[in-house]
Amino acid sequence: MLLLGKAAAACELPPGARIESDRLAVSYWTIPAKITVGQPFVLELAACPKGGAVVSERVKLDAFMPDHRHGMNYRTKVVPLGPGRFHSEGWLFHMPGRWDFVFDLGAERLTDSIRIE
Repeated sequence: MLLLGKAAAACELPPGARIESDRLAVSYWTIPAKITVGQPFVLELAACPKGGAVVSERVKLDAFMPDHRHGMNYRTKVVPLGPGRFHSEGWLFHMPGRWDFVFDLGAERLTDSIRIE
């Protein structure tokens, strides 16, 4: 049991954009790193629980343009890679502007804004 506690405390996020809630710390990155309008990309995400929380395996990833009140024209596919790690394909931003990534991780919903030119 002590080993599990140490393993949970040792959760480290890989480099990437970082966002946090009261229960989770999340790091995400895209492949390629620079998103280009009209070009598909991959998004990978890592989540570490805080304060005894658990990272859900029910993950939905999406994006939304708040200024235009619409989302992407495509639905992403999320594949678990192991505890707290996810690979997602099907991303394509069809127009420039502000996009909000939306990360639904069970009961936790986190967002992060980026600008695509």
